[in-house]
Amino acid sequence: MSEPSLKKQKTTTTTTTSSSSTSTVEKIAVLGAGSYGTAIAFVLAKYKRAEQVVLYCRNEKQAESITNEHKNPKRFTGCILPDNIVGSSNVEEAVKNASLIVLAIPTQHLPSFVKKNLSYFKDNVPLVSTAKGIHVKSHKLISNALEEVLGDRVKNIPLAYLSGPSFAKEMVNGHPMALIIASHTMEIARKCQEIMSCLHFRLYISLDVTGVECGGALKNPAAIGSGIAQGLGYGQSTVAGIVTRSCKEMRELAVALGGKPETLVGLSGFGDLMLTCFSSQSRNNRLGGMIAKGMTVEEAFVEIGEVVEGVPTANEIVRLADIHKLRMPLFRAVAAILAGKIKPEDGLMMINQRQPGLERFLSS
Repeated sequence: MSEPSLKKQKTTTTTTTSSSSTSTVEKIAVLGAGSYGTAIAFVLAKYKRAEQVVLYCRNEKQAESITNEHKNPKRFTGCILPDNIVGSSNVEEAVKNASLIVLAIPTQHLPSFVKKNLSYFKDNVPLVSTAKGIHVKSHKLISNALEEVLGDRVKNIPLAYLSGPSFAKEMVNGHPMALIIASHTMEIARKCQEIMSCLHFRLYISLDVTGVECGGALKNPAAIGSGIAQGLGYGQSTVAGIVTRSCKEMRELAVALGGKPETLVGLSGFGDLMLTCFSSQSRNNRLGGMIAKGMTVEEAFVEIGEVVEGVPTANEIVRLADIHKLRMPLFRAVAAILAGKIKPEDGLMMINQRQPGLERFLSS
């Protein structure tokens, strides 16, 4: 396939209707044309965050359809993509002259993808990860796994992490939403915010990368737990208890790993947790419901047809809880259900068998 022609890169400044100014760049690359990658590309293109948005996918025919028909034949098939989105099946061409690169690759494949294509990433061009999970092979948060892969180049390639409550379908439908862009330095976070943020896609900055990542990763198994409860026929009262308990356990692990407790009651913590636990749009929530009704994890994967990050993350949470000597009964119950060690209907009862004490949501 012949790749789309790329104009010489330039940066201009425009002013939104808000009080802050944002940058419109010549080109942004989004690597990964699944639901979330397609939605991110849609938003960045529609709201003119870049003159051209290149959406990378492995399949050449899919890339041709994105360019020529303005449709992703595998995701949102009824949606017409903005004219300034082009498809590419070549990573090198996709990222060439880009001002910012979004990594919309599933958690378990992201480090190896970056390692394979590292030579194409240029110094001082931010890499923004959308992954929400713990990398099983390295047993690391995705930020630590990426830093390890970058090696000596970690000093020159800016890294940032996009997280928060955001369903891909609602992004494509133009629903306003607020998310977090996290990085270790204000300079990098601010640059990504200025390029990506707009009225319908409002990005707040956090310098607590660990806390943000813990919120994004742990809310997925929590949503599986809420889906199990809903699948068993329990109502919103039960789910509310699960959500509250999940947030407490998320906070405990985040703090143990070096995150800030207040991050877990913000957009990337409680905000994303609420969205994922209470909606059937969540793949993790749907999987929980299927497990409750008797499906195996493998059968649920086939039915959903997309990556469900909460499943591999569940065991990693238990491993980390053991290391840091944390009880985390809710997450342990979800992991045990997914592993087939206990029945779904026994999971909640196992949690409730503990002796109740004082509410300690804001204390250890």
